[in-house]
Amino acid sequence: MSSTIWSVDEHLEDILGAVRPLEPIELQLHDAQGCVLVEDVVVEIALPPFDNSSMDGYAVRVADVEGADEEFPVVLTVIGDVAAGSDGLPDGRAVGPGEAARIMTGAPLPAGAEAVIPVEWTDGGTGGGPADTMRSLSDAPQAAGGEVRVHRPVEARAHVRARGSDVKPGDLALSAGSVVGPPQIGLLAAIGRSTVKVRPRPRVVVISTGSELVQPGEELTGGQIYDSNSFALTAAAKDAGAIAYRVGAVTDDADTLRATIEDQLIRADIVVTTGGVSVGAYDVVKEALSSVGDEDEPGSGIDFRKLAMQPGKPQGFGSIGPDHTPLLALPGNPVSSYISFELFVRPVIRTLMGLKDVHHPTLRATLKADRALVSPSGRRQFLRGTYDAESGTVTPVGGSGSHLVAALARADALIVLPEDVTFAEPGMDTEVILLR
Repeated sequence: MSSTIWSVDEHLEDILGAVRPLEPIELQLHDAQGCVLVEDVVVEIALPPFDNSSMDGYAVRVADVEGADEEFPVVLTVIGDVAAGSDGLPDGRAVGPGEAARIMTGAPLPAGAEAVIPVEWTDGGTGGGPADTMRSLSDAPQAAGGEVRVHRPVEARAHVRARGSDVKPGDLALSAGSVVGPPQIGLLAAIGRSTVKVRPRPRVVVISTGSELVQPGEELTGGQIYDSNSFALTAAAKDAGAIAYRVGAVTDDADTLRATIEDQLIRADIVVTTGGVSVGAYDVVKEALSSVGDEDEPGSGIDFRKLAMQPGKPQGFGSIGPDHTPLLALPGNPVSSYISFELFVRPVIRTLMGLKDVHHPTLRATLKADRALVSPSGRRQFLRGTYDAESGTVTPVGGSGSHLVAALARADALIVLPEDVTFAEPGMDTEVILLR
Protein backbone atom coordinates (compact mmCIF):
# COMPACT_ATOMS: atom_id res chain seq x y z
CA MET A 1 0.00 0.00 0.00
CA SER A 2 1.25 3.45 -0.87
CA SER A 3 2.36 5.54 2.13
CA THR A 4 1.07 8.71 0.47
CA ILE A 5 -2.24 10.09 1.73
CA TRP A 6 -4.39 10.82 -1.30
CA SER A 7 -7.15 13.39 -1.34
CA VAL A 8 -10.59 12.42 -2.60
CA ASP A 9 -10.13 14.64 -5.64
CA GLU A 10 -6.69 13.21 -6.48
CA HIS A 11 -7.96 9.64 -6.28
CA LEU A 12 -10.98 10.42 -8.45
CA GLU A 13 -8.87 12.31 -11.00
CA ASP A 14 -6.46 9.37 -11.23
CA ILE A 15 -9.33 6.95 -11.80
CA LEU A 16 -11.14 9.00 -14.44
CA GLY A 17 -7.87 9.75 -16.20
CA ALA A 18 -7.38 6.04 -16.79
CA VAL A 19 -10.76 5.14 -18.30
CA ARG A 20 -12.20 5.94 -21.70
CA PRO A 21 -15.71 5.54 -23.12
CA LEU A 22 -16.48 2.11 -24.55
CA GLU A 23 -16.29 1.65 -28.31
CA PRO A 24 -19.61 2.25 -30.12
CA ILE A 25 -21.66 -0.66 -31.47
CA GLU A 26 -24.83 -0.96 -33.55
CA LEU A 27 -27.71 -2.35 -31.51
CA GLN A 28 -31.30 -3.33 -32.17
CA LEU A 29 -33.74 -0.92 -30.54
CA HIS A 30 -34.81 -3.32 -27.81
CA ASP A 31 -31.15 -3.79 -26.82
CA ALA A 32 -30.29 -0.08 -26.86
CA GLN A 33 -32.29 1.01 -23.82
CA GLY A 34 -30.10 2.88 -21.35
CA CYS A 35 -27.30 3.38 -23.88
CA VAL A 36 -25.91 6.68 -25.15
CA LEU A 37 -26.16 7.69 -28.80
CA VAL A 38 -22.86 8.42 -30.54
CA GLU A 39 -24.32 10.08 -33.62
CA ASP A 40 -27.17 12.39 -34.52
CA VAL A 41 -30.32 10.68 -35.77
CA VAL A 42 -31.91 12.55 -38.67
CA VAL A 43 -35.52 11.99 -39.68
CA GLU A 44 -35.98 10.42 -43.12
CA ILE A 45 -39.79 10.32 -43.22
CA ALA A 46 -42.50 12.72 -42.15
CA LEU A 47 -44.29 11.94 -38.90
CA PRO A 48 -47.15 11.49 -39.22
CA PRO A 49 -46.54 10.32 -42.79
CA PHE A 50 -49.97 11.52 -43.99
CA ASP A 51 -52.83 13.76 -42.88
CA ASN A 52 -54.91 11.68 -40.48
CA SER A 53 -57.85 11.97 -38.14
CA SER A 54 -57.38 12.60 -34.42
CA MET A 55 -60.98 11.56 -33.70
CA ASP A 56 -63.57 8.95 -34.56
CA GLY A 57 -66.07 10.83 -36.67
CA TYR A 58 -66.87 11.97 -40.18
CA ALA A 59 -64.59 13.47 -42.83
CA VAL A 60 -66.43 16.41 -44.40
CA ARG A 61 -66.15 19.52 -46.54
CA VAL A 62 -66.26 22.67 -44.38
CA ALA A 63 -68.83 24.47 -46.59
CA ASP A 64 -71.27 21.56 -46.26
CA VAL A 65 -71.63 21.89 -42.45
CA GLU A 66 -71.62 25.67 -42.17
CA GLY A 67 -74.43 26.84 -39.87
CA ALA A 68 -75.29 23.35 -38.60
CA ASP A 69 -76.87 23.06 -35.12
CA GLU A 70 -78.99 20.56 -33.21
CA GLU A 71 -82.27 22.25 -34.17
CA PHE A 72 -81.37 22.42 -37.84
CA PRO A 73 -78.77 19.70 -38.49
CA VAL A 74 -77.08 19.32 -41.84
CA VAL A 75 -77.82 15.96 -43.48
CA LEU A 76 -74.94 14.39 -45.41
CA THR A 77 -74.75 11.22 -47.44
CA VAL A 78 -72.28 8.70 -46.01
CA ILE A 79 -70.22 7.23 -48.86
CA GLY A 80 -67.99 4.79 -47.00
CA ASP A 81 -65.58 3.99 -44.19
CA VAL A 82 -61.94 4.98 -43.82
CA ALA A 83 -60.22 2.76 -41.27
CA ALA A 84 -56.76 3.06 -39.76
CA GLY A 85 -54.35 1.23 -42.04
CA SER A 86 -56.36 1.88 -45.19
CA ASP A 87 -55.28 4.23 -47.95
CA GLY A 88 -58.55 6.15 -48.13
CA LEU A 89 -62.00 5.46 -49.54
CA PRO A 90 -62.54 2.44 -51.78
CA ASP A 91 -61.47 2.96 -55.39
CA GLY A 92 -59.82 6.25 -54.43
CA ARG A 93 -63.16 8.00 -54.25
CA ALA A 94 -63.19 11.61 -52.99
CA VAL A 95 -65.65 13.26 -50.62
CA GLY A 96 -67.84 15.49 -52.75
CA PRO A 97 -70.45 18.17 -52.01
CA GLY A 98 -73.10 16.98 -49.53
CA GLU A 99 -71.09 13.86 -48.70
CA ALA A 100 -69.22 12.51 -45.66
CA ALA A 101 -67.02 9.51 -44.94
CA ARG A 102 -66.92 7.71 -41.62
CA ILE A 103 -63.35 7.92 -40.37
CA MET A 104 -61.54 6.30 -37.47
CA THR A 105 -58.75 7.74 -35.31
CA GLY A 106 -55.42 7.49 -37.15
CA ALA A 107 -57.04 6.87 -40.55
CA PRO A 108 -55.86 8.96 -43.51
CA LEU A 109 -57.98 11.97 -44.43
CA PRO A 110 -59.70 11.03 -47.71
CA ALA A 111 -59.43 13.17 -50.82
CA GLY A 112 -61.94 16.01 -50.91
CA ALA A 113 -62.37 16.19 -47.15
CA GLU A 114 -61.16 19.29 -45.30
CA ALA A 115 -61.91 18.49 -41.65
CA VAL A 116 -63.25 15.85 -39.29
CA ILE A 117 -66.50 16.15 -37.35
CA PRO A 118 -66.31 14.19 -34.05
CA VAL A 119 -69.01 11.51 -33.86
CA GLU A 120 -70.35 13.23 -30.72
CA TRP A 121 -71.31 16.23 -32.90
CA THR A 122 -73.55 14.00 -35.02
CA ASP A 123 -76.35 11.47 -34.65
CA GLY A 124 -73.91 8.72 -35.64
CA GLY A 125 -76.21 7.76 -38.51
CA THR A 126 -79.02 6.68 -36.16
CA GLY A 127 -81.50 9.39 -37.02
CA GLY A 128 -81.75 10.27 -33.30
CA GLY A 129 -79.99 12.69 -30.97
CA PRO A 130 -76.25 13.21 -30.47
CA ALA A 131 -74.24 9.98 -30.54
CA ASP A 132 -71.73 9.04 -27.88
CA THR A 133 -69.85 6.44 -29.90
CA MET A 134 -69.28 5.22 -33.41
CA ARG A 135 -71.43 2.23 -34.35
CA SER A 136 -69.49 -0.83 -35.45
CA LEU A 137 -70.22 -2.45 -38.79
CA SER A 138 -71.28 -5.63 -37.04
CA ASP A 139 -73.89 -3.72 -35.02
CA ALA A 140 -75.08 -1.66 -37.99
CA PRO A 141 -74.18 -3.16 -41.35
CA GLN A 142 -75.34 -0.02 -43.14
CA ALA A 143 -73.29 2.32 -40.90
CA ALA A 144 -70.85 3.03 -43.73
CA GLY A 145 -73.77 4.14 -45.90
CA GLY A 146 -77.00 6.00 -45.36
CA GLU A 147 -77.10 9.47 -43.90
CA VAL A 148 -75.64 11.33 -40.95
CA ARG A 149 -77.01 14.43 -39.26
CA VAL A 150 -74.35 16.96 -38.25
CA HIS A 151 -75.17 19.23 -35.30
CA ARG A 152 -72.20 21.60 -35.33
CA PRO A 153 -70.04 23.38 -37.91
CA VAL A 154 -66.29 22.88 -38.12
CA GLU A 155 -63.27 24.87 -39.24
CA ALA A 156 -60.85 23.75 -41.92
CA ARG A 157 -58.27 21.21 -40.71
CA ALA A 158 -60.11 20.69 -37.43
CA HIS A 159 -59.29 17.32 -35.78
CA VAL A 160 -56.73 16.59 -38.49
CA ARG A 161 -53.14 15.71 -37.67
CA ALA A 162 -51.14 17.27 -40.47
CA ARG A 163 -48.43 15.32 -42.29
CA GLY A 164 -45.08 16.20 -40.77
CA SER A 165 -46.62 18.08 -37.83
CA ASP A 166 -44.43 16.04 -35.44
CA VAL A 167 -41.19 15.83 -37.44
CA LYS A 168 -40.25 16.38 -41.07
CA PRO A 169 -37.58 14.77 -43.25
CA GLY A 170 -34.25 16.36 -42.40
CA ASP A 171 -35.25 17.26 -38.84
CA LEU A 172 -32.94 16.25 -35.99
CA ALA A 173 -34.75 13.49 -34.11
CA LEU A 174 -32.13 12.80 -31.42
CA SER A 175 -28.70 14.29 -30.89
CA ALA A 176 -25.49 12.46 -30.08
CA GLY A 177 -25.12 12.11 -26.32
CA SER A 178 -28.80 11.40 -25.75
CA VAL A 179 -29.65 8.50 -23.46
CA VAL A 180 -31.95 6.02 -25.19
CA GLY A 181 -34.98 5.61 -22.94
CA PRO A 182 -38.52 4.42 -23.67
CA PRO A 183 -39.67 7.69 -25.36
CA GLN A 184 -36.55 7.77 -27.52
CA ILE A 185 -37.04 4.14 -28.56
CA GLY A 186 -40.62 4.99 -29.45
CA LEU A 187 -39.49 7.90 -31.63
CA LEU A 188 -36.80 5.83 -33.34
CA ALA A 189 -39.32 3.11 -34.13
CA ALA A 190 -41.87 5.66 -35.35
CA ILE A 191 -39.42 7.07 -37.91
CA GLY A 192 -38.49 3.60 -39.10
CA ARG A 193 -35.14 3.04 -37.39
CA SER A 194 -34.57 -0.59 -36.34
CA THR A 195 -31.00 -0.14 -35.10
CA VAL A 196 -29.00 2.67 -33.57
CA LYS A 197 -25.30 3.32 -32.94
CA VAL A 198 -24.55 3.65 -29.24
CA ARG A 199 -21.96 3.07 -26.57
CA PRO A 200 -22.99 -0.12 -24.79
CA ARG A 201 -23.88 -0.21 -21.12
CA PRO A 202 -20.77 -1.19 -19.13
CA ARG A 203 -20.69 -4.65 -17.59
CA VAL A 204 -19.82 -4.45 -13.90
CA VAL A 205 -18.87 -7.50 -11.85
CA VAL A 206 -19.26 -7.04 -8.08
CA ILE A 207 -17.37 -9.40 -5.77
CA SER A 208 -17.57 -9.28 -1.98
CA THR A 209 -14.91 -10.92 0.16
CA GLY A 210 -14.87 -12.34 3.65
CA SER A 211 -15.11 -15.79 5.23
CA GLU A 212 -17.68 -14.37 7.66
CA LEU A 213 -20.19 -13.62 4.90
CA VAL A 214 -23.33 -15.72 4.40
CA GLN A 215 -25.90 -15.29 1.64
CA PRO A 216 -29.31 -13.92 2.69
CA GLY A 217 -31.76 -16.74 3.27
CA GLU A 218 -29.16 -19.05 4.78
CA GLU A 219 -28.80 -19.65 8.51
CA LEU A 220 -26.25 -17.66 10.47
CA THR A 221 -23.86 -19.36 12.84
CA GLY A 222 -21.40 -17.87 15.31
CA GLY A 223 -19.37 -14.96 13.96
CA GLN A 224 -21.19 -14.80 10.61
CA ILE A 225 -23.07 -11.92 9.02
CA TYR A 226 -25.14 -11.60 5.88
CA ASP A 227 -23.49 -10.37 2.68
CA SER A 228 -25.21 -7.05 2.05
CA ASN A 229 -22.48 -5.23 0.14
CA SER A 230 -22.64 -7.28 -3.05
CA PHE A 231 -26.41 -6.75 -3.25
CA ALA A 232 -26.20 -3.02 -2.55
CA LEU A 233 -23.37 -2.39 -5.00
CA THR A 234 -24.92 -4.49 -7.76
CA ALA A 235 -28.10 -2.45 -7.38
CA ALA A 236 -26.06 0.77 -7.38
CA ALA A 237 -24.31 -0.30 -10.59
CA LYS A 238 -27.66 -0.93 -12.28
CA ASP A 239 -28.92 2.42 -11.02
CA ALA A 240 -25.89 4.10 -12.60
CA GLY A 241 -26.77 2.54 -15.96
CA ALA A 242 -24.60 -0.59 -16.01
CA ILE A 243 -25.32 -4.24 -16.63
CA ALA A 244 -24.35 -5.71 -13.27
CA TYR A 245 -23.32 -9.20 -12.21
CA ARG A 246 -23.16 -10.17 -8.56
CA VAL A 247 -20.69 -12.83 -7.46
CA GLY A 248 -21.31 -14.59 -4.16
CA ALA A 249 -18.92 -13.82 -1.31
CA VAL A 250 -15.40 -15.21 -1.71
CA THR A 251 -13.64 -16.61 1.36
CA ASP A 252 -10.44 -15.11 2.71
CA ASP A 253 -8.13 -17.01 0.41
CA ALA A 254 -5.92 -15.11 -2.05
CA ASP A 255 -5.68 -17.89 -4.62
CA THR A 256 -9.45 -18.39 -4.65
CA LEU A 257 -10.05 -14.66 -5.07
CA ARG A 258 -7.51 -14.36 -7.91
CA ALA A 259 -9.08 -17.31 -9.70
CA THR A 260 -12.57 -15.87 -9.21
CA ILE A 261 -11.58 -12.50 -10.64
CA GLU A 262 -9.81 -14.10 -13.61
CA ASP A 263 -12.91 -16.18 -14.36
CA GLN A 264 -15.09 -13.05 -14.30
CA LEU A 265 -12.93 -10.91 -16.60
CA ILE A 266 -14.56 -12.36 -19.71
CA ARG A 267 -17.80 -10.54 -18.87
CA ALA A 268 -16.43 -7.43 -17.16
CA ASP A 269 -15.76 -3.88 -18.28
CA ILE A 270 -15.18 -3.04 -14.59
CA VAL A 271 -14.51 -5.25 -11.58
CA VAL A 272 -15.53 -3.99 -8.13
CA THR A 273 -14.42 -5.77 -4.97
CA THR A 274 -15.52 -4.95 -1.46
CA GLY A 275 -13.61 -5.84 1.69
CA GLY A 276 -10.05 -6.91 2.35
CA VAL A 277 -8.26 -3.63 1.58
CA SER A 278 -7.31 -2.42 5.06
CA VAL A 279 -4.37 -3.37 7.29
CA GLY A 280 -5.68 -6.57 8.90
CA ALA A 281 -4.05 -9.97 8.79
CA TYR A 282 -6.82 -11.31 6.51
CA ASP A 283 -7.06 -8.50 3.98
CA VAL A 284 -7.25 -10.92 1.09
CA VAL A 285 -7.80 -8.41 -1.72
CA LYS A 286 -4.48 -6.73 -1.04
CA GLU A 287 -2.76 -10.08 -0.77
CA ALA A 288 -4.31 -11.38 -3.98
CA LEU A 289 -3.87 -8.29 -6.15
CA SER A 290 -0.77 -6.48 -4.96
CA SER A 291 1.42 -8.23 -7.55
CA VAL A 292 -0.88 -8.76 -10.56
CA GLY A 293 0.62 -5.98 -12.68
CA ASP A 294 2.25 -6.60 -16.04
CA GLU A 295 5.87 -5.46 -15.96
CA ASP A 296 5.65 -4.59 -19.67
CA GLU A 297 2.58 -2.40 -19.20
CA PRO A 298 3.18 0.87 -17.34
CA GLY A 299 0.39 1.62 -14.92
CA SER A 300 -1.02 -1.89 -14.83
CA GLY A 301 -1.68 -3.63 -11.52
CA ILE A 302 -3.57 -2.47 -8.43
CA ASP A 303 -2.39 0.38 -6.20
CA PHE A 304 -3.73 0.29 -2.63
CA ARG A 305 -4.06 3.71 -1.06
CA LYS A 306 -5.09 5.65 2.01
CA LEU A 307 -7.48 8.53 1.33
CA ALA A 308 -8.07 11.61 3.44
CA MET A 309 -11.76 10.79 3.80
CA GLN A 310 -14.17 9.30 6.31
CA PRO A 311 -15.60 6.78 5.84
CA GLY A 312 -13.64 5.01 3.11
CA LYS A 313 -9.99 5.61 3.98
CA PRO A 314 -8.61 2.37 2.40
CA GLN A 315 -9.08 2.17 -1.37
CA GLY A 316 -7.55 0.33 -4.30
CA PHE A 317 -7.49 1.09 -8.01
CA GLY A 318 -5.78 -0.23 -11.12
CA SER A 319 -6.21 -2.63 -14.00
CA ILE A 320 -6.09 -6.38 -14.32
CA GLY A 321 -6.04 -9.04 -17.01
CA PRO A 322 -5.05 -9.04 -20.69
CA ASP A 323 -7.53 -6.26 -21.55
CA HIS A 324 -6.43 -4.14 -18.58
CA THR A 325 -9.89 -4.14 -17.10
CA PRO A 326 -10.32 -1.40 -14.47
CA LEU A 327 -10.64 -2.75 -10.93
CA LEU A 328 -11.77 -0.70 -7.95
CA ALA A 329 -11.22 -2.25 -4.54
CA LEU A 330 -13.57 -0.75 -1.95
CA PRO A 331 -13.65 -1.10 1.84
CA GLY A 332 -15.79 -3.78 3.45
CA ASN A 333 -17.85 -1.78 5.94
CA PRO A 334 -21.28 -1.32 4.34
CA VAL A 335 -21.46 2.47 4.54
CA SER A 336 -17.83 2.91 3.48
CA SER A 337 -18.41 0.57 0.58
CA TYR A 338 -21.57 2.28 -0.65
CA ILE A 339 -20.24 5.84 -0.32
CA SER A 340 -17.03 4.82 -2.08
CA PHE A 341 -19.08 3.34 -4.90
CA GLU A 342 -21.13 6.50 -5.39
CA LEU A 343 -18.04 8.73 -5.30
CA PHE A 344 -15.67 6.65 -7.43
CA VAL A 345 -17.33 3.75 -9.27
CA ARG A 346 -20.44 5.53 -10.49
CA PRO A 347 -18.38 8.17 -12.36
CA VAL A 348 -16.39 5.36 -14.02
CA ILE A 349 -19.58 3.64 -15.19
CA ARG A 350 -20.96 6.83 -16.62
CA THR A 351 -17.64 7.75 -18.25
CA LEU A 352 -17.57 4.36 -20.00
CA MET A 353 -21.13 5.06 -21.21
CA GLY A 354 -19.96 8.29 -22.80
CA LEU A 355 -22.05 10.58 -20.60
CA LYS A 356 -20.85 14.11 -19.92
CA ASP A 357 -22.47 14.41 -16.50
CA VAL A 358 -20.89 11.57 -14.54
CA HIS A 359 -21.46 12.72 -10.96
CA HIS A 360 -24.45 12.98 -8.67
CA PRO A 361 -25.86 16.52 -8.53
CA THR A 362 -24.52 18.73 -5.74
CA LEU A 363 -25.99 21.83 -4.12
CA ARG A 364 -25.75 23.98 -1.01
CA ALA A 365 -28.12 23.51 1.91
CA THR A 366 -28.55 24.72 5.47
CA LEU A 367 -27.57 22.19 8.13
CA LYS A 368 -30.51 21.30 10.34
CA ALA A 369 -29.27 19.48 13.46
CA ASP A 370 -29.76 19.37 17.23
CA ARG A 371 -26.08 19.88 17.90
CA ALA A 372 -22.81 20.57 16.10
CA LEU A 373 -21.34 17.84 13.92
CA VAL A 374 -17.76 16.80 14.62
CA SER A 375 -15.37 15.96 11.79
CA PRO A 376 -11.72 14.83 11.94
CA SER A 377 -9.18 17.42 10.87
CA GLY A 378 -7.57 16.76 7.51
CA ARG A 379 -10.29 14.38 6.29
CA ARG A 380 -13.27 15.03 4.08
CA GLN A 381 -16.24 13.52 5.88
CA PHE A 382 -19.37 12.23 4.17
CA LEU A 383 -22.36 11.96 6.48
CA ARG A 384 -25.72 10.52 5.56
CA GLY A 385 -28.60 12.96 5.46
CA THR A 386 -32.08 13.75 4.22
CA TYR A 387 -32.54 16.80 2.00
CA ASP A 388 -35.68 18.96 2.09
CA ALA A 389 -35.92 20.87 -1.19
CA GLU A 390 -38.78 23.07 0.04
CA SER A 391 -36.86 24.46 3.01
CA GLY A 392 -33.39 24.05 1.51
CA THR A 393 -32.18 22.16 4.57
CA VAL A 394 -30.33 18.91 5.14
CA THR A 395 -30.67 16.80 8.29
CA PRO A 396 -28.16 14.17 9.43
CA VAL A 397 -29.42 10.59 9.61
CA GLY A 398 -27.75 8.24 12.10
CA GLY A 399 -24.19 8.62 13.31
CA SER A 400 -20.86 8.53 11.54
CA GLY A 401 -20.29 4.79 12.05
CA SER A 402 -19.47 2.92 8.84
CA HIS A 403 -21.63 -0.05 9.84
CA LEU A 404 -24.97 1.78 10.21
CA VAL A 405 -26.86 0.31 7.27
CA ALA A 406 -30.31 1.31 8.52
CA ALA A 407 -29.38 4.99 8.53
CA LEU A 408 -28.02 4.65 5.01
CA ALA A 409 -31.34 3.21 3.84
CA ARG A 410 -33.16 6.29 5.14
CA ALA A 411 -30.73 8.79 3.60
CA ASP A 412 -31.15 10.47 0.22
CA ALA A 413 -28.09 12.72 0.39
CA LEU A 414 -24.53 12.98 1.64
CA ILE A 415 -23.45 15.92 3.79
CA VAL A 416 -19.91 16.89 2.85
CA LEU A 417 -17.67 18.38 5.55
CA PRO A 418 -14.36 19.58 4.04
CA GLU A 419 -10.92 18.68 5.34
CA ASP A 420 -10.53 22.00 7.19
CA VAL A 421 -13.88 21.79 9.00
CA THR A 422 -13.84 20.13 12.43
CA PHE A 423 -17.19 21.45 13.69
CA ALA A 424 -20.33 22.12 11.70
CA GLU A 425 -22.84 24.16 13.65
CA PRO A 426 -26.60 24.03 13.00
CA GLY A 427 -27.50 26.66 10.43
CA MET A 428 -24.18 26.30 8.62
CA ASP A 429 -24.18 26.35 4.81
CA THR A 430 -22.99 22.92 3.66
CA GLU A 431 -22.32 21.04 0.44
CA VAL A 432 -24.80 18.25 -0.25
CA ILE A 433 -24.54 15.40 -2.74
CA LEU A 434 -27.98 14.18 -3.81
CA LEU A 435 -28.20 10.40 -4.09
CA ARG A 436 -31.77 10.10 -5.43
